Amino acid sequence: MSWIKSIPFDEATGKLKKLYQKVTGPKNNVDNIMKVHSLRPHTMEGHMALYKNVLHHSANTFPKWYLEALGVFVSMLNSCEYCVSHHLAGLKRLIGEEKGGEIFKALQNDTVATQFDKKRSAGFEYAKLLTLTPTQLTNTHIEVLRNNQLSDGEILEINQVVSYFNYANRTVLGLGVVTEGDILGLSPNSAENSDWNHQ
Repeated sequence: MSWIKSIPFDEATGKLKKLYQKVTGPKNNVDNIMKVHSLRPHTMEGHMALYKNVLHHSANTFPKWYLEALGVFVSMLNSCEYCVSHHLAGLKRLIGEEKGGEIFKALQNDTVATQFDKKRSAGFEYAKLLTLTPTQLTNTHIEVLRNNQLSDGEILEINQVVSYFNYANRTVLGLGVVTEGDILGLSPNSAENSDWNHQ
């Protein structure tokens, strides 16, 4: 399901098999974004640890649906249909089909302020700059976030989600990963760092 070889679940052995068993969904399904790491299992381990800690950790202060919405937005900016499809489905699962659809339409039409307060809208503006023009960011942009009532911890939280999705998008786009065979919208069972299973 990509431009490079990947090892199927039923052919995996050793460390790869153990990692696959940690990230499986229903019927031993492993998302293609994880399978693409199969020739270098240590990179899958790093990817999953980053994903789990940035997006699904219990110490995050923003709700998971907002972080998913940021991920959808970044993936749209990068034209990464794989991640848009997965995380839009996840967003709708968390917040409901109708509300998720409204948010997606606002992201598409650049009308984020119709769906979010000033604080959360500012997070999307920062996400856009960090994704499209990262070298143009200055301390002034951080001050704008602070002026919109974002704490430095919340700024870091947004920064890490945006940075993770740029990484994930480039993994997918650079290796031709597609959604064929994936189950869209799954997420980790719990906020426990050791629990990587998806449902």
